[in-house]
Amino acid sequence: MKDDFYLRFWGVRGSCASPGVDTLIYGGNTSCVEVRAGDRLLILDAGTGLIPLGTNLRELDGALQADLLLSHIHYDHIMGLPFFSPAYHPDSQLRIWAGNCNGGIEAAMHRFVQPPFFPVPLKGMSAQFSFHDFISGDTLALSGEVQVRTTALNHPDGATGYRIDYDGRSICYITDTEHPKEGLDDKIVTLIQDADIVIYDATYNDDDYPAHLGWGHSTWEVGLALCEKANAGTLVVFHHAPERTDAELRALDQVIHLRRPGSVVAREGMVLKP
Repeated sequence: MKDDFYLRFWGVRGSCASPGVDTLIYGGNTSCVEVRAGDRLLILDAGTGLIPLGTNLRELDGALQADLLLSHIHYDHIMGLPFFSPAYHPDSQLRIWAGNCNGGIEAAMHRFVQPPFFPVPLKGMSAQFSFHDFISGDTLALSGEVQVRTTALNHPDGATGYRIDYDGRSICYITDTEHPKEGLDDKIVTLIQDADIVIYDATYNDDDYPAHLGWGHSTWEVGLALCEKANAGTLVVFHHAPERTDAELRALDQVIHLRRPGSVVAREGMVLKP
């Protein structure tokens, strides 16, 4: 197994950060995944997990070049950006991508990172930013051997799912999305077909999902069904509800492994290689 394509989880929660004694093992930061593909750094979402990732990157690299792929711009997926320490390094280059962002991602980020909500406006951060809008379903024009395909997801205000292909291997990132009332989302099945790793929004389970219809999230049971239909490899249960405890997630880890061996529950610090 080659070591030049891997991912590391820095934030695995949804909706809001959930620090506390009951979340020490799996972690309480919101969505952020580091992906290394050869010499390329891709970051999936900018939740509070982006903050410890930034600390780690500054210690290792100082300035950085990275592509930040946003599933959408709800707070739990962008709130780490103002505190991302490499964004204050003048030699850092940060390319921010977002699909179907009303008014464009650059304008949205400037509205988000400015007084009185945050004392430093985006233009006051020293990094070199570039902003890239696309339509969910596009293939992104990243240079080199990395290919990124996208699809639209079912979430309030819209969201984008990603598939990263490199050197014959693939990682899919599917959050936040709500499954259809009947059957499976064919767009997702197509995107994750034969993928090595599928990170999937499993905020709920079959028991608690009915109380959250229309909230834009899915279940681990649907994640299993999608991977089965698409002949995908490892299912990674992700975007844990903030109230899920370590004990509950540990029990879920055992259940999904029995249902589909190799499946795992995402945990901060976990490293996976396709």
